[in-house]
Amino acid sequence: MKAILLHFCALVEICTIVSLSAGTPPANTELYGPYPTNYKDIVMQWLNKQLINPESARIEWNGEPKPSDLGKGGEHVYGYLVNFTVNARNRFGTYTGKQKHAVLIHNGEVIKSLGFAY
Repeated sequence: MKAILLHFCALVEICTIVSLSAGTPPANTELYGPYPTNYKDIVMQWLNKQLINPESARIEWNGEPKPSDLGKGGEHVYGYLVNFTVNARNRFGTYTGKQKHAVLIHNGEVIKSLGFAY
């Protein structure tokens, strides 16, 4: 019984590895634009204009950019979604704590942001 269970677990692991290594097909560049290989630079340049004290920003990147459509009501807004957390100083000079944010990048520019409330 244990041998059957071990073989089954090994089979599941192999199937998982094979499916992960197959990857997803590349996004349609006509809709999403080119993949932003320099997404960290794009986001940092954008954050420099958004944050009160950008040089204090501590960024944690949460994965690679993913093709996304953030449109609503039948309207499409295509690009690559980049998720990250920011901890930066506010007007009073104190750190705000880690806050989750995301931006949508299309053709090398941030075209939409999520998690910024101002």
